[in-house]
Amino acid sequence: MDDLPAFIAIETGDDGDLPLSIAWTLPDGRVKHTLIQPDDAWLDDELVSLGAYSLEELSSMGVSPLDVIRELETDHFNATLYTAGVSDDEAAISRLFDTYGLDPFVELAPAESLYDQLAPGDWARARGEMFGELGLEPLRPEEEIQVMLTLHQRLHDGEL
Repeated sequence: MDDLPAFIAIETGDDGDLPLSIAWTLPDGRVKHTLIQPDDAWLDDELVSLGAYSLEELSSMGVSPLDVIRELETDHFNATLYTAGVSDDEAAISRLFDTYGLDPFVELAPAESLYDQLAPGDWARARGEMFGELGLEPLRPEEEIQVMLTLHQRLHDGEL
């Protein structure tokens, strides 16, 4: 794929800013995805929502927030990453970085801004249809990335 934009998606708990799972594209179109171990400070609230995950699952299968930041830095330092949900993803990214007193080194932008040829709302409709066509779930970051990549390729090839 020529000039593939960098896409990111973050799954959060019901509160909207607790990062549980993250995925982003690499320049060659591969997708990097991982669960995130919740920082102890994130679990202070008894009402914290871990979505469909258990604390044991996130702790044993996830990686630390600092490791997520390091990987993201390696792959996309000072880059613009495109997302389907800017405000939710910005809140989750802020929480990751705030845990270590760091300023985010990535900027998030709406994925639909990549496609000037589309009328307002067309990208969101096409995204929704793509989820159905591919049989994927919008709440899973790795599946969100797959939809954005497929949609980008079709728009790039003039199929939509």
